[in-house]
Amino acid sequence: MPLIKLHIRKGRSEADITRLLDTVHAVMLDAFHVPERDRYQIVFEHEDTHFRALDTGLGFTRTDRFVLIEVVSRPRPRSEKLAFYQGLGVQLSERCGIPASDLMVSFVENSDEDWSFGGGVAQFVTGDL
Repeated sequence: MPLIKLHIRKGRSEADITRLLDTVHAVMLDAFHVPERDRYQIVFEHEDTHFRALDTGLGFTRTDRFVLIEVVSRPRPRSEKLAFYQGLGVQLSERCGIPASDLMVSFVENSDEDWSFGGGVAQFVTGDL
């Protein structure tokens, strides 16, 4: 946990997607200080006709490399979120050729009882995690 959903346009190679996922995971580990195997990622690929992402009036130029990242997580401190945003901006540019202007991130927060990792129990509630 967290669950990270990445929305991208169709057409990237398997290698590009793997590098994208690995980079986001590395940044998440660094920012959130979670275990290495705490990895839950889903990639959604969208046709150009089904994907719009403007700039909210901030003057960004978006390209076909645009990535929208949704993070579903228990509440995180502001400092961790800011480190995550900053790390993504730097690392996605360096490792994946995705400029920071082609990145959008949104957090959806929930609580301990909203997670079950298997076995029919809520591990944050039972104390297993």
